Amino acid sequence: MQQSGLDYTVYEKNTEVGGVWWENTYPGCRLDTPNYAYSLSFAQKQDWPQQFSRQPEIQKYLASVSARGQLRPRIQFETEVISMVFDEPTSLWVLTVRNAEGHISVTRFNAVITAVGILNRPSIPDFKGLESFQGQVVHSAAWPKDLDLSGKRVALIGTGASAFQIGPAVADQVKSLTVFQRNPPWMLPTPNYHDDIKPGMMWLLEHIPYYGRWFRFWQFWVAVEGRLPLVEAEPGWDHPISVGRANEQLRQECIAALERQFAHRPDLLSKMTPNYPPGGKRMLRDNGVWGAMLQQPHVNLVSEPISHLTSDGIATKDGQSNSVDVIICATGFKSSDFLHPIRIVGRGGRDLHAWWQGDCRAYVGITVPGFPNLFMTGGPNTAVVVNGSAIFSSECQVEYSLKAIKYLIEKNLGALDCKMAPFNTYNEYVDQGNLTKAWGVARTNSSYKNASGRASQTWPFGLLDYWMLTSEVKFEDYEKLPNNRQSNIAEPSCIV
Repeated sequence: MQQSGLDYTVYEKNTEVGGVWWENTYPGCRLDTPNYAYSLSFAQKQDWPQQFSRQPEIQKYLASVSARGQLRPRIQFETEVISMVFDEPTSLWVLTVRNAEGHISVTRFNAVITAVGILNRPSIPDFKGLESFQGQVVHSAAWPKDLDLSGKRVALIGTGASAFQIGPAVADQVKSLTVFQRNPPWMLPTPNYHDDIKPGMMWLLEHIPYYGRWFRFWQFWVAVEGRLPLVEAEPGWDHPISVGRANEQLRQECIAALERQFAHRPDLLSKMTPNYPPGGKRMLRDNGVWGAMLQQPHVNLVSEPISHLTSDGIATKDGQSNSVDVIICATGFKSSDFLHPIRIVGRGGRDLHAWWQGDCRAYVGITVPGFPNLFMTGGPNTAVVVNGSAIFSSECQVEYSLKAIKYLIEKNLGALDCKMAPFNTYNEYVDQGNLTKAWGVARTNSSYKNASGRASQTWPFGLLDYWMLTSEVKFEDYEKLPNNRQSNIAEPSCIV
């Protein structure tokens, strides 16, 4: 937008840019995607200290991009969008926003691009007895700066990506650590996960022109299909866990790695062996620190479901009681509730969340019928599981949105509204694709699926497929609404 000369406003609910990388400051927070491929194509960085960088390094990078791009004067920080209502006579979006002082203001825009992500509304289970617990309860995404775990009895609820980083980072500080596990994660052996980039590689990055750009391309190209062949569901494959021959090979390799780590702890090996196919849930980077942590004498892994909380701890359904001082909820986010909690009303008074009914869908993951000139980044079915990062898909979505906005300006149109027929055809295509992957056919709950069991987050094909799908806007798939405004009374665009 800055480069195209469009007038725009950015609303940001936090005090700084960065999204999840600003909000998540828990101990051990870092990438699990190779850093060079994760960086923005137009703002590449030559001197990442690690291939899987820590949170402060990524946050610093994003802040520097916003400063170098002269974007910060256009960002209204600590300003949250409450509602967006489409005004049909003018084809304008009417946004109601609230700033840090609680002041409410209303502004009109020609178009809206949402960039709110899906990992910003923490999910804390509604445990029975939560209000009776006398200790401290924290969520991984809202880590208190003054939290001191020294000598404390700590409960870590969850064994997903955040827990996998928090546990080893705090284990040596605490008196005891009890990990509550619902389902064990598949761990992908990554011996160099915490390693610094080696001196020889740093020399190449510093002295060889464009070496960093080549290295980024190499990391990206490896991920174009990535491990997709390993999570393909084969028709006729008969196995109680795996979904295909390649998936079974991956399963056996991961089990072999588990057996090496827990050779002297068969009790932990049984608890740490998943009963769902690799790729059915998010796979975690494993350099051995999680397994080593679980085998420390003051660490206990509990796989019995939680029954309720007591005044001094957590009771499980087998009747056992675990006394703790601090409960860390590494329980993820409300990731299937796209654009929640913003109230969004489109043509004919249609409420987006009521229309979705918890089953969020979009055309090419970007637009929704009845909501003209509303473009999404990180929308339904655009997240990748084993082949790439959100950076790539978001850049595709931004390019698509800007092409649509350019068309509006050139044709002097009021708005573009996605038609129902291509919307339905596209979602059938994506749903069929997800049913050919481990996460789509796995008989287990995961963050990839919504309450109805549909995979509403995941893109099931290769990265080039999505690039080709979004490289051009099929304007025949959109209804063209006329420009009935007497004058251009609104700012051309807005980013939420």
